[in-house]
Amino acid sequence: MDLLVVGDLNADLVLRGGDVVPTFGQREQLVDHAELVLGGSGAIAAAGAARLGLDVAMVACVGDDALGRAMVETLAAAGVDVSAVIRDPVAPTGVSVGLAREDDRAMLTAPGALGALRAEDVPGALLKRARHVHVSSPFLQAGLAPGVGALAARARSSSLDTGWDPNERWDVAVDGFDVVLPNAEEALRLAGRDDGDVEAAARDLAARGPLVVVKLGPEGALAVAGAETARVAAPPVEAVDATGAGDSFDAGFLAAHLAGAQLEDALRLACACGALSTRRAGGTAAQPTLEEARALA
Repeated sequence: MDLLVVGDLNADLVLRGGDVVPTFGQREQLVDHAELVLGGSGAIAAAGAARLGLDVAMVACVGDDALGRAMVETLAAAGVDVSAVIRDPVAPTGVSVGLAREDDRAMLTAPGALGALRAEDVPGALLKRARHVHVSSPFLQAGLAPGVGALAARARSSSLDTGWDPNERWDVAVDGFDVVLPNAEEALRLAGRDDGDVEAAARDLAARGPLVVVKLGPEGALAVAGAETARVAAPPVEAVDATGAGDSFDAGFLAAHLAGAQLEDALRLACACGALSTRRAGGTAAQPTLEEARALA
């Protein structure tokens, strides 16, 4: 197996077009589009990696409910091994509501069963088989977060996409991972910097051991590996929705990294995957094949 993803699998309700910023006072507002799609940073990355041709499995936790079953079936249809996904008999499947504008988005998340996943739930046989273990969104998974360092130590190689910390503590062990994949704001907070210098934040994090890959949205990406720094621009696309673009970026980078690509080449493929994923609403509907991504990279 090429890739084992451990993390969040939930439903995304994406609202876009019209006035997506809610107003209280019992006011009714209209939006143009609503899509209920596969969600979760980990699930989107897993689907993207499978689309690129990797052999992928996922460990996650959903509720034992209709929504959870639908999300697991959707992930399986994307080519991901879901045999280790846990169905929690008590907690409901997690749901995120994405309020998407052309230039930005906001997320409201009810974690539900996401919080029930623990590092000990990852089958040892899967860990032994996996060439690489990718951990996603520990800040949304209270049960998983304390064990991510030990999980990385058990893996042959590992990566971490922390996602946003709703509690603003940013206390996760990045040191034990081989690759860390934050966006710019996350990198600044993980490094404890308030000066806005994203490249310096990446260098600070890289000094703790990992290869640091920072997603810069429309500006592309940068990476720091020891004394080496690489930066690439994002390719132009006509974007519809940026939901999950960073997770598709993760999939592209890991696919290239596992194939032994040079750092700049891996960044180019990752940026192409992230950009192409924005062509349709939701995180997975427009994820590219390897041929499509290479054509744009």
